Formats: sequence, structure tokens, C-alpha cells
Amino acid sequence: MGRLKLQSGIKAIEEEPENCDFTSNGGALACMVNSEVGAVLAVMRRNVRWGGRFIAGDDQLEHSLIQSLKALRKQIFSWRHHWHMIDPAVYLQPFLEVIRSDETGAPITGVALSSVYKILTLDVLDLKTVNVEDAMHLVVDAVTSCRFEVTDPASEEVVLMKILQVLLACMKSKASVMLSNQHICTIINTCFRVVHQAGTKGELLQRIARHTMHELVRCVFSHLPDIDNTECALANGGGYSVKQEVDGLAKDYTSGNKQLDNGNSSSEYDCQPPSLGFASNASSDPVASEIDENTIRASPNDLHLMTEPYGVPCMVEIFHFLCSLLNIVEHIGMDPRSNTIAFDEDVPLFALGLINSAIELGGPSICQHPRLLALIQDELFSNLMQFGLSMSPLILSMVCSIVLNLYQHLRTELKLQLEAFFSCVILRLAQSRHGASYQQQEVAMEALVDFCRQKTFVAEMYANLDCDITCSNVFEDLANLLSKSAFPVNCLLSAMHILALDGLIAVIQGMAERISNRSPIPEQAPIDLEEYIPFWSVKCENYGDPDHWVPFVLRKKYIKRRLMIGADHFNRDPKKGLEFLQGTHLLPDKLDPQSVACFFRYTAGLDKNLVGDFLGNHDEFCVQVLHEFAGTFDFQDMNLDTALRLFLETFRLPGESQKIQRVLEAFSERYYEQSPQILVNKDAALLLSYSLIMLNTDQHNVQVKKKMTEEDFIRNNRHINGGSDLPRDFLSELYHSICKNEIRTTPEQGGGFPHMTPSRWIDLMRKSKKTAPFIMCDSRAFLDHDMFAIMSGPTIAAISVVFDHSEHEDVFQTCVDGFLAVAKISACHHLEDVLDDLVVSLCKFTTLLNPSSAEEPVLAFGDDIKARMATITVFTIANAYGDYIRTGWRNILDCIIRLHKLGLLSARVASDAADDSELSADPWHGKPVASSLSASHMPSMGTPRRSSGLMGRFSQLLSLDTEEPRSQPTEQQLAAHQRTLQTIQKCHVDSIFTESKFLQADSLLQLARALTWAAGRPQKGNSSPEDEDTAVFCLELLIAITLNNRDRIGILWPGVYEHISNIVQSTVMPCALVEKAVFGLLRICQRLLPYKENLADELLRLLQLVLKLDARVADAYCEHITQEVMRLVKTNAMHIRSQMGWRTITSLLSITARHPEASEAGFDALMFIMSDGAHLLPANYILCVDASRQFAESRVGQADRSVCALDLMAGSVTFLARRSREMTEAVGEEAATKITQDIGEMWLRLVQGLRKVCLDQREDVRNHAILSLQKCLTGVDGLHLPHASWLQCFDQVIFTMLDDLIEIAQGHSPKDYRNMEGTLVLAMKLMSKVFLQLLHDLSQLTTFCKLWLGVLSRMEKYIKAKVRGKRSEKLQELVPELLKNTLLVMKTRGVLVQRSALGGDSLWELTWLHVNNIGPSLQSEVFSDQDLEQLQHKQSQTGGSTFSDGTGFVPSSEMTAEEGVQAGG
Repeated sequence: MGRLKLQSGIKAIEEEPENCDFTSNGGALACMVNSEVGAVLAVMRRNVRWGGRFIAGDDQLEHSLIQSLKALRKQIFSWRHHWHMIDPAVYLQPFLEVIRSDETGAPITGVALSSVYKILTLDVLDLKTVNVEDAMHLVVDAVTSCRFEVTDPASEEVVLMKILQVLLACMKSKASVMLSNQHICTIINTCFRVVHQAGTKGELLQRIARHTMHELVRCVFSHLPDIDNTECALANGGGYSVKQEVDGLAKDYTSGNKQLDNGNSSSEYDCQPPSLGFASNASSDPVASEIDENTIRASPNDLHLMTEPYGVPCMVEIFHFLCSLLNIVEHIGMDPRSNTIAFDEDVPLFALGLINSAIELGGPSICQHPRLLALIQDELFSNLMQFGLSMSPLILSMVCSIVLNLYQHLRTELKLQLEAFFSCVILRLAQSRHGASYQQQEVAMEALVDFCRQKTFVAEMYANLDCDITCSNVFEDLANLLSKSAFPVNCLLSAMHILALDGLIAVIQGMAERISNRSPIPEQAPIDLEEYIPFWSVKCENYGDPDHWVPFVLRKKYIKRRLMIGADHFNRDPKKGLEFLQGTHLLPDKLDPQSVACFFRYTAGLDKNLVGDFLGNHDEFCVQVLHEFAGTFDFQDMNLDTALRLFLETFRLPGESQKIQRVLEAFSERYYEQSPQILVNKDAALLLSYSLIMLNTDQHNVQVKKKMTEEDFIRNNRHINGGSDLPRDFLSELYHSICKNEIRTTPEQGGGFPHMTPSRWIDLMRKSKKTAPFIMCDSRAFLDHDMFAIMSGPTIAAISVVFDHSEHEDVFQTCVDGFLAVAKISACHHLEDVLDDLVVSLCKFTTLLNPSSAEEPVLAFGDDIKARMATITVFTIANAYGDYIRTGWRNILDCIIRLHKLGLLSARVASDAADDSELSADPWHGKPVASSLSASHMPSMGTPRRSSGLMGRFSQLLSLDTEEPRSQPTEQQLAAHQRTLQTIQKCHVDSIFTESKFLQADSLLQLARALTWAAGRPQKGNSSPEDEDTAVFCLELLIAITLNNRDRIGILWPGVYEHISNIVQSTVMPCALVEKAVFGLLRICQRLLPYKENLADELLRLLQLVLKLDARVADAYCEHITQEVMRLVKTNAMHIRSQMGWRTITSLLSITARHPEASEAGFDALMFIMSDGAHLLPANYILCVDASRQFAESRVGQADRSVCALDLMAGSVTFLARRSREMTEAVGEEAATKITQDIGEMWLRLVQGLRKVCLDQREDVRNHAILSLQKCLTGVDGLHLPHASWLQCFDQVIFTMLDDLIEIAQGHSPKDYRNMEGTLVLAMKLMSKVFLQLLHDLSQLTTFCKLWLGVLSRMEKYIKAKVRGKRSEKLQELVPELLKNTLLVMKTRGVLVQRSALGGDSLWELTWLHVNNIGPSLQSEVFSDQDLEQLQHKQSQTGGSTFSDGTGFVPSSEMTAEEGVQAGG
């Protein structure tokens, strides 16, 4: 029944080493006991009293003590069986009798105690020993009843020490479990008396007594986890009275010495009535009276429990006794003490130390024993609250240690107590309130930091207190306090600042650790109160399941925040405040008294004056609210003054008497309803309440000179209890309570943390029974997002200030750890703003953003450890948590640009990981930063120049002006530079860009924007070299991340295009920036086209920017641009599909046709596209033809290129034929018609292009163009063109060419156009051949007559043309011949025949009209007289109907097309 499990054994706290097993060797044990008997007898013989009796006559017997010792000596060697079978009382009793005897002196008693101690430590007594229980009881009874004569102070102290030694050995013995609850209490009681009496003794005894007391308490409470709790109901029931009212004991403080309850009798010592045989001057010492009175005792009804084997009952008694020790100081004045420890610290420290030991060893087992738990919850904690505000740092430190242990083991049972301790003690002292000294502040801060180092402390404080509308915001107050305390305001950095910083970082690192080992936490949905629910009644279904309590506490925190906002509105305007709460559904749409009353009761921060005025208002609704408000209080079994204090603390009592009456009426009604024990009705409660208010004013108002006496107060309250008097003691108690402790009817001035009053403590204990269960948090980051959002800003600021002010490397490292933890949490919880703030703050410490005043900034950076650590931290964050950086990229890029300007970055920073080959020309690309530098490696420099490489940068250190002697760098400079290089290596700056493909989209976009921002807006005209270098560097980085993010090019593209476009369009002179822009965009196109065909148009639109280059810029880079375009075309031609894309490409190529250096590469690209039609498409055909024409017309380079360009044009007709054939087979008739039209349009553009080249000044080009045109018009099979196209061809191409050529031949100098005669011959042949080849199709057209007359007119014009002032002989010969052949073919095919005379024959007549102008004899040569007669005869037979269509066409199959062509040839 609440006792130790005997089978579990005892774990001794301190065990003596055993050299041999005496229990198994009876002879050895007998020898040992025999030696102890001899030692006691020897000491006794030295005393005259005992020695005389040994030599007396036979008639005088020996003293009974000596006889018993000698009798034992005779027996011990005769015991043959095992000593466990022997009753221990037989060999212990003689020694115990000596100890009990008041005739023995201190030396004899001391030796006897030593003998008993020796027997106990040999483990002779264990649970198997016969009658071991009785033996243990005998030992305890004897030692605690020890009596001896004191001969000198030293021997007295020795005996007292040995008493303590034996008692401790009893407790450590294996048989100690057989001791009863009463014996344990007696042992503790005796030990404490020795502790008290040791105050007048030597320092050694003091220390040993206190140590023994500690050990005894540890022995007792170390067994609490082993207590069998199955039947502890008796220990927890009402069978015995554990609580001893200290107030009652206080009445006997000066009543003199009391005897021990165990029946000690007096013995003579120093003429004083001693207790336990040692001096006691308690009659003159009130402290002794208190200690004597406040001993451990049980009521008579508990004796049956106290005689049981020890367990919970004695622990309850001991713990209560220890708590009651703390009350001594409250009642007794601080008199000087004779010991070396100041009394105001001595007793509390001693008691607190014992309590701490008990809690350490009892641990969580205390929860299983309600009586122990109740002592801790109420009596202990109320004392801790009081001593927490002690001026002694030692006491405060011990109090904090106890509370930390209580938190560790019992926090689930101490929710409101912990809140009160933090609010009223720790946070109050740590911010120098309550007049705290620096030492107190430091101890409180240390305690706070210790709590913060507990893994779940801040999360549990937030969940249980900050998210509870009835509790204070302990976590917020703690975070604010730590951040403020870390700020060195107008002072140097102190240990206190560092301590507060440690606390902050402990909280932050705890959150970071929870991130590392947490399981994924689902995102909490936004909280929105859609309808009114009484906020004070919201409950959680399961406080042990995070799925339930996490959303519950977040909802409660949301409600609490809205209530605080509502309170702020209420304080400005009560009506608007209530309306606001209605709008947020925290109050019902139609106000009811209960909801408003609960708002007043449970909302912190309300103006108590406004609340008092509202409650005291005569309005009916306000009266109802007042009564509901009173109904929220629990006055059950509470003193009237305590209840009144609690009631009036929640608002300010109005000044008007009517309002006061209404308020007190509501209070009295509620009080009488719950505590009607003495008062007969609520009127009595009202009258007495009024009386207490008046007494309070009388006693504590300085303007009242004559104060009310107790008798006056009692007289004023006669006959108020239903006509009867109230008990005098009752009124007297109320009077003294009001006199000592004012009822404050005005709110406490100023903010801060409240003071814990007795009435508040009573209320707290009431609330603790009803409060929600304590939520236990695990290692998962359920609430860290909200917690971190609260403290992130002040935390970053505090760490930054300490980092700025400190000069110690260990502090720097602490701050860096904090920065990294903040970054980790910010990233995990997606708090981008916080991470940006952190980056901005850190970048300031790198010194890279500051205008450098140092002559050599690289060396200054190397000597500044703070700057180096900050730089590494910035880039560590950028690399690890770049996904969540937004505006912070600007600051990071500022640092990178500064490092670049200092020449500390390798070329790899601006490279993209997929294209290292393009930077192979850079001698430093891909090489690690030099790890060591020395003067011997440095090349000399004749004149200073800008240096961008690491080695080049440092080489400036090694040379001065040429006129001055060369100076070598010192070892310090070399070391500083080496540190700088190592720092930059650790930063991994290049990874930011090469790994940008892993950045989230938002962060990537912000990085790109930051690059364009850092590059600056390009300015027309000259810019400084430094600005241009920065712009070039940023552009390189922008291109690098663009290429590294080809899969997400759509995100970056608008910004990249705009930036490059601005550069291209604003640059009027060649420079590095525009060069980088132009070739960067070409490189982007080359790299991305294979992967992003859907973006091909967008990418190629970028190339249009090249067309917008200023002429001077374009001319400077034309050759290189063309080479890049050629490379682009050769690698990506198959990926370009749109006409717009090809237009851009061909436009660029066309421009190069007139550029001496670029034309060759441009033409190569064009040949790649057009040769064999490999990459010709409907989308690019016309564009390529136009480009080829421009190359053919270009006089840059040899004429062979123009000829080759013409061949490309002529060869492209094969593509048209193939395309026509393929598409006609693949699609239907309707679609085929459309395709034929499209192909006809492309063919027409081709021959028109060739026509233009036919006018070229160069003879070979001109003539080759005519031949190529002839090939395109006659030499292609499978190209089926509509008849309309041929008519267009003759009108727009052939006739136009002939007309232009004859005009050139007649109007231009022969020097400009050499050998035009030959060209005219070729042109005439082309017309004749094409006409004859197409005669069959053309002759069927209605406009054939017009076409034929056009041919005749050109022939007539040519034969009459004068070249070089005379008619051409060649044309004179050629034209008639061609005409004759044409006429013969037309005759043969029946196209040209004479129609009937009826109606006239225009074709026939017009033909011969023109022919006669060319060659009069041709008609007779073509048509003989016989032919004409036959033709006329046929016409007469047919009636001329053949010519009804007016074309002169006669169908004939007498000559094939091939024969006609040959005839025209």
C-alpha cells in the first residue's frame, strides 16, 4: 500500500566498498564484532566512573552496560550457523544501550556509534536476516534517542557527525525497506535538528550535517519510482493529515523549546534542557522554536499508516516539511547568525536544495501520487514565486533550477504555474523590472536560456499559452525580451548581450533541428471564422493527436489575435470595437450579455476604465452584461476579501456611487450564491463588501489622517448579517487582511508583467483545475511557421547588431550559426521576405558594398575576419536556399560585382556548365584559384592596367611606378591575400549560376531581373570603363543562366530580350558590351533552337536586333556575326520552320553580300541552305531566292560567286518540281490547286529575280543569268504551272528583260556594259525558245494574239536596234532566222493560217504586217503559193467555221512539240 516493492532491491546512492564477504564467514564476522566490543570497553575503561567499578570488591557488581558487552563477547564465537539465522538485536543491543545511556560520555557514545556504523556497512543485515525489521527499528530508535554527557565541544561535534553517519548508513542499507514511514520521518527530523544546532558549532559539522540531509532526502526519493502504486489509495485518501498549517505554527514561534515527539528526555548539559542530548538554546531563539514546531509529524489517526513500511506517506510528510521551511523567512526577522552563511540566504537555499534533490530523483513518478503533486502545484510553487523575486542571486538560481526540473518532469500538470512563474518572475527580472539588480537579471537570463535550450520548450509555451485566450503570450514576450536584451544600445557589448543572443540562437536552432528530422507537415488552410461560435467554449477533440490539436491551437491563436485587435478598437471607441468583433464573427450579430461579458473577462489589453464604466452603466443591457460578467468568477469557498480583490482586478471600479452599488450588487449576489457559509443572504454580502471598500480607502488613502481601528470596523458591521452579528474572528481577519494588503481599485500603472498576489494565486489554482490539458510537442515543426514569423525580424536585427559590435571570433561564429539557422527555417517555411531581409543584413557586413577607403581592398578584406565570415555566409545561403531568395539577389549580385572588380573571381563564374569549350581561349577558365602566391611567380608590369584575373590582380601588389624600385609583398600581405583567396573558394560563387537550373521559377526570374538591374540602363554615348565592365559581366551572367535554363526559357525570355534589345539599340559605337550582347544572343539561338522548336520564332526574333545595329557597330562585327549565323544555320536549319525566322536569317545573310570580309561566310550559309534543295521550304524559298539574287548582284568578291549564286537560283527550280509532285500525290484535288498556285507564285518570284540579274553590268554574270533564266523557263519537267503564270512570265519577265536590255544597249556607254550584242542575242534566243516550247499551251489562250504580237514587236525592235551606233550584224542575221523558224512551227501546228475573207483575219494580217517589217521575203519562204491555195480551198469547204473563236487557231497534230522546238532552235 504505497510502499516499496521489496523484491526490487535498493539502489544505494553511495556504497562502501566491500573487501570481503563477512556474511559467509562467521568466524571473521565474530572477530569483527569482538573487536568492536573491545574498542567500546577500552574507551569506557579510560573513564574514571567506569574504570573504578572494574577494580571494586566482589560485593560490587559491574554496570549493566559492561555486563551486556561482555556477555556478547562470550556468545559470538559459539555461533556456528549462518549469521543470517541470528537475530541482529542480540549483537546490536549492547551497543545500542551504550548509545541510549545518558551516563556515558561523548567519547564512549562516539565509539559505540562507530561500531554500529561498521556493522551496518558490512551488509550483515539484509532482507533474509531473521527479525531484520525489528533490528532496524531498534537502531533508528536508539540513534535518534542518543544521549551523552558533553565534556568538550569537539567531542560533541564528533558524536553528532557519527549520529548522522549511522542514520545515513541505515538508509543505505539493504534492509532500509523494512523501516516504517514513522522511522523515516524520525531520521529526517533528527538530521534536521543536527543541521539546525550545527549553526552554533564548527564549519565542518555544518557542512557534513547539510550534506547528510541531502543524502537522506536523495535516498528516500530515489525509491519513489519503485513504489508500488497499485494500492496507494490509502496514502492518497483522507486517512491522515499531511498538511500542517504554517500559519498556525507561527503562533508558537516564541513558545520556547519543545520536546521531540519520539519521547526524548532531558540530560544534563550546560544547564540547558537539551534535545537529542545536544545543546539547544531555542528558548531564546525564535528560529529554533519554529524549527522545533515545524517538524514532521502525523495525526493520531494516521498512526497505522506511519507504522507501515515506508513509501509515499513519509515522502509526502518530508516534502511538506521541506516546503514549510520556506515559510520561516516570511514570519521571522532576519537576526544576525553566528554561522558563516547569511541567514536570509541560508535556510531558503538549504530547503530549496533539498527540494531540488527530491524532484530530481522523484521525477515523473510524482505524477502518480496526487498528494505529492498537489504539494508541488500549490505550496511549493507559491513559495517559488515568492523566492524567485529574492534579492539573492543564489536563491534565484536555485529556484530556476527547481522550475527547470519541474518543467522537465511534470510540465503536463503545471501549465498555469509555469505561465505565472515566467510572467511574474523570470521575464520580470530579466528585463530589470521589480528593481532587479544586474546579478538577478543575469541569473534570470541564464535560466531563460536554459529553458530555451530544451528542445520542445518554446513550441509548448506557444501551443499551451500563446494560443490560449486566457493565458499570456509567454513565447512572444520571451522572444521580444531576448532580442531586446541582445541589443547593445549606446553601450559596449556585454556578457548579458551575449547571453541573450545564446538564448535567441538556441530557439532558432531548435526550430532548425525540427526541420531536419520532421516528417512532411501539410499546409494549414487559412483560418476564417464563417459564423459565430462562442470563442471561450471552443474545445479540442483530442489533445494528444497533432491532427486535432494543431489546427485547434492555430484557430485559437487567430481568435486571440482578432480579440487583441478588437480590444484596441474598443479602447478607442467601445461601440466600434464591438462592431468590429461582430464583423469578425467573434461576437454574434445581435449582441447578447454573455458574449460581451466573456469578451471583457477573457480579453487582455482592454482599458479597465472603459470596462468599469460599461459594467456600471444603468442601461438594461449593461446590467445584464454585469451579472453575466460576475457569473464567470468562481468564488467557491473563498474568503470575501480575496473574492473582492479578484473581481476588482479585472476592471476599474467606477467613481459614481450608483455605479459602485450596481457593481457590488452583482458581486455580492455571485459570492453569496457560491459561499453562503457565514453570510445569511446576499444583502449581508453587499453591506460587508461596501464596508471593505470603505476600510480600504480609509487605510490606504494618504489624505485620511485618522485611520479606522479594528474595533471601529467591527462596530460598523454590527447586525448586518440578517440582524445578527458576524463572528468577531471573521471580521478581524478581514480587517487585518485589508490593512496589510490594499485592494487596488485602479489599474496597475505601466505595462510589463504582473505581480503575483495571494488572491491571484488562489484564482490561479482554481483555474488550473479547469484549464485545457497541457499539449506535449514532439520533434515535428507543427507551429514553427507561426512562431518564426513572430520572432524573425527582431532576431535578425539582434544577431546583426551583436555581429556588428563584437570583436571575438567565437561570437562571430555563434552569430553565423544563427544566420544559417534563420535561413534554413525561412526557406523551409517559404518566408521569402525574411530570407531577403537576412541577405540584406548580411551583405552589409561583407564590406563589399561599402565604398572602399583602403588603399588595397583585397588585403583589407583578407585582414577582416568578420567580413570574410559574412561573405562565406551570404554565399552559403545563396547556394543552399536560393529557391526562396527574391529581392535579396540584388545585394548578392552587388557583392559578386565587387569581387569581380577586385579581380577575385575566375572566368568560370560567368560560364554555363554545358559549354566549357567556348571559354577555352580564356587562360584562367576552368583552373582553380591559385593556392599560394609568391613574388617569384609575379610578372613585372611596366605600366598600371586594369587586371581581371586573380594572378593579375595580385601582381599589382608587386609593382609600383616604373620610376620607383620594385617592392616585395610582406609576409603579412601574402597571408592576407591567401586568406582572401581561400574565402572566395569557399563561397562557390560560380555554383549560383551553373546550378541555377535547379532554382524555383520565381527565384530564377528575380535573379535575372537583378542581373539586368545591376547592369544598369545602357546609355547612348560614352560610359565609364568601369560601368561598361560591370554591364558586360552582368550580361555574361544573364546569358549563362539563360543557357542553363533552356527548359524554362519562357520565364526568362521577355527580360533577356528586352535587356539585349536596349543594349543593341542604344549603342552607336563598337564596344565590348554590344559585342557581348550580339554574340550572346547568337549563342543563345544556337544552343536553344534544338531544344525549343516552339520558341524558334521568339529566339530568331532576337536576331532581328542585329539588323537594328548602328552601321558603325554592324560593320565592325559583320564578319564574326556572319560566321555565327553560318554556324547557327548549319546546326539548326532543320529546326527553323517559320517564314519569320527564315526572313531574319536571310536578311542577315543578304546584308553580308556587300561586305568584303563577311560575304564569303554568308554565301557559304546560303549554299548550305539551297544546295540540292536540302533545306529549302515553302517558308524560306522566296527569301533564299532573294538572298541569292543579292549575292549574284553583289560585286564584292569574284564574278564566280555571282555565277554560283545564279546556279543556286536555277537549281532551286528542281525543289519546286519535287515539291509539286509530292504534294499533288499526297492531297486532294482542291488542295492540289492551291499548292499549284503557291508553287507558281514561288516560280514567278524566282524568274523575276533572275530577270533582274540579267541586267548586270558584268558580261559573264549577265549572260549566265540569261542562260539560268532560260533553264528555269524551259528545262524543268514535272512543274505544272497555270496558263496565267506564263502570261505573267512573258509580260513581267521576258518582255521586260528584252526591253531593259535594248534600252541599256542603246543608252549606256559600252564601257559600262561590255559586249551587249552577245547578250541581246542570248535574250532573243531565250524568247524564241520559250515561246516555241509553250506554243501549244499559249495558243489556246484568248490573249494569244496579244502575246504573239509582243514577240513580233520585240523581234522588230531588236533587228532595228543600233549597238554602238550601228545595227548589229548578229541580230540582223539571227532575228529573221528565229522568226522564220517560229512561223514554220506555227504553220505546222496550224496556229498560223489564213481564215476566210468573211469578217477579216486579224492574227494573219497583223502577223504579216510585222513580219514584212522584219523580213519581206519571209511570207513567201514560209507559205508558198501552193500552200496558200490549199489553205483557201480547205477554208471554203468548212465555211470558215474554224476561225469562229477569232484566234486563227487550227487544231493540228501534224507536228509534235519536239519537232516544233527543233524547228525553232
